[in-house]
Amino acid sequence: MPHISLAPNQPGMVALSSYRPDVFSRLASLANLLLHQQHPCSTLSPGDRELIASYVSYLNHCDYCHISHGAVAAAHLQNPKLVEDVKCDYEKSEASPKMKALLRIAGMVQKSGREVSSEAVESAKRNGASEMDVHDTVLIAAAFCMFNRYVDGLATEMPGDLEAFMRRGVVIAEKGYERTPVPVEAIGKGEKNEVDEAT
Repeated sequence: MPHISLAPNQPGMVALSSYRPDVFSRLASLANLLLHQQHPCSTLSPGDRELIASYVSYLNHCDYCHISHGAVAAAHLQNPKLVEDVKCDYEKSEASPKMKALLRIAGMVQKSGREVSSEAVESAKRNGASEMDVHDTVLIAAAFCMFNRYVDGLATEMPGDLEAFMRRGVVIAEKGYERTPVPVEAIGKGEKNEVDEAT
């Protein structure tokens, strides 16, 4: 049961979007920037970025985030098995050496920013990661520790229909986080607003 008064039968960030639309719109923009948009100095695809987000969320035991972002990653990469294998043991997965090195960094960030070692960064660079790739991996991992704690710290619900994650993942992979409106009740107004679904 959620720790605060949230709309019933709405999971994770969908429920929180109704509670603080002003905060949520900014979180949606951040998610879109980190996960969906392609930076010219980065070699990370949106699928790679979602994979990092899902992996960190899995390490944080945030079911809502690791399943939802895993679904988006699977839609981008067209490889659901890879997404699940990365969560179980990325070293034994079919991920590229570059992605394995970046996932290692992401796992370090999940523990503490101070865990990230020069050796891990150099290993990522040797395997083809750019400095921007390293930067974005650290930022995505750090941001998802925040997202995970936001969702779980308020005890948001999980949907009963897990297949909904897969269907939603396809939509978000195509349109991003700022272009998938979800109608929610505006606080204190009883009016319908369109707020972007994210994380």
